[in-house]
Amino acid sequence: MSATGQHGLSALAWPPWVCSSGEMDTTSVRTETLSGKACWERLRQTAVGRLAIQVDGAPDIFPINFVVDGLTLVFRTKAGTKLAGATLLNAVAFEIDGYEPRRGSAWSVVVKGRARLVDGLTERHQTASLPLIPWVDPDKPEFVRIVPLVTTGRRFEIGEDVIADAPFGWDRTPS
Repeated sequence: MSATGQHGLSALAWPPWVCSSGEMDTTSVRTETLSGKACWERLRQTAVGRLAIQVDGAPDIFPINFVVDGLTLVFRTKAGTKLAGATLLNAVAFEIDGYEPRRGSAWSVVVKGRARLVDGLTERHQTASLPLIPWVDPDKPEFVRIVPLVTTGRRFEIGEDVIADAPFGWDRTPS
């Protein structure tokens, strides 16, 4: 695929509507706004996230495995609540997060955008070639593409007192 994928989005440029500014958050010296590039690097390195949709007028969240395709996200599903909620109203939020114990920091990336069912023979064929295998139920024939309108991310320092009292896994000593 060229630098500009079939969705018309450049994989090399970071348009302002797709990413955050990369400037420091003024609310705390210990919080940093991630650049768009840093957000997309984390999205590419993460396999599972949470999809937030509206179901019967109330918010609902589903864990999903996904892949990045250009500057879009793709997941698989089958007929049901998740597919209907994501594609009928099509406004969604998607979130990944993690922590870096050695740095004493945690991070979060949120994508807000529109979801749509992948249809059309050419796009379905291209999408089917993505490395996206359902983790639980192999019978998930539908592909859904999330086209971001806003992508933001933050990294924040975790206080030493929190790390000292935290459960296992937060030890910052080298392994």
